[in-house]
Amino acid sequence: MSISVRERLAALREARPPVEPLEAQRLAEAGAWLIDIREADEIAQGTPVGAKPLGRGFLEMRLEREGAAADDTLLLLCASGSRSLLAADQLHQLGYTDVRSVAGGFDGWKDAGLPFEMPPMLDAGDRARYARQLTLPEVGEGGQTKLRDARVLVIGAGGLGSPAALYLAAAGVGHLGIVDHDTVDRSNLHRQILHRDASVGQPKVRSAQATLSALNPAIEIEPIETRVGPDNAAELVAGYDLVVDGSDNFSARYAINDACVGANIALVYGAVERFNGQVGVFPAGGQPCYRCLFAEAPPAGSAPTCAEAGVIGAVPGIVGTIQALEAIKLIVGMPDTLAGKLLSLDVRTQRWRTLSLPGNPHCTVCGTA
Repeated sequence: MSISVRERLAALREARPPVEPLEAQRLAEAGAWLIDIREADEIAQGTPVGAKPLGRGFLEMRLEREGAAADDTLLLLCASGSRSLLAADQLHQLGYTDVRSVAGGFDGWKDAGLPFEMPPMLDAGDRARYARQLTLPEVGEGGQTKLRDARVLVIGAGGLGSPAALYLAAAGVGHLGIVDHDTVDRSNLHRQILHRDASVGQPKVRSAQATLSALNPAIEIEPIETRVGPDNAAELVAGYDLVVDGSDNFSARYAINDACVGANIALVYGAVERFNGQVGVFPAGGQPCYRCLFAEAPPAGSAPTCAEAGVIGAVPGIVGTIQALEAIKLIVGMPDTLAGKLLSLDVRTQRWRTLSLPGNPHCTVCGTA
């Protein structure tokens, strides 16, 4: 015989009594998880200070991604305390041993005079544009807001910088700085997909700005027409949260690396030679940094340029796209990134491998010895 929803809620309250808001606050301050499971439009009206706005949809997956253990204390909060009871029961059935509903939900929290805040939220246009990302438990409203607020510097508007910048702009990174000193040449067009035939002869940063603004007019594109070197790298990276290095020369790579270590900014590195590519993430502050991987540049002329060695445009396309993906993962806070690792790929044979990069304690830039 089926029972009504009201009877089901009454049975759950008796079996697992809700916790009062004041007690929930005390438990949260002691280390319990305070989780707001309301919808985005409800959370826009306010959420308890310190609460994780995970939503009801995909809650189980979101908790796993967040690292919640089966024996952690989970305090679920909805609007009035009904949905959180049902969600707590489902989590209990999945093996979480200490799941409690907050009595009265957010209404009860406010009535108790407990602190809450108005979180930054997305507008309707953003929700439509990024709908497919927002459904991912790893991104959601919180991650998309982080992307919107992020400032990323892309070094180079060429073979690597083009796909990286395109996907970062499409993902909604709110401020993109594009650094390049060169102009568009027709030989660039088979791989540097930011540019068009009509852009030949134009500064690459201006061509990039036009393409990216057309793709996503809601974000800010900052064209920086300059050559990167030791004299200006620190100034270029200042004020950015993350740097994506798509440069094609060792002088720029070392200068950007040193500046990022000095400014405590994470660096997403990429490189291509013929059918081979590399992607790595050097964490903020180094250990490892690019100099831990390559202490010194090779002798001049020992590493061929794309003009000398040749390249199929899809190869830097793959590497630059992976760079964008790693940058997005870092911004939204995903745990599994290439931080401290190097992805090496040979696309001719499709052999991919990931290597751990130990920090060099004697590194001249980030070493601790």
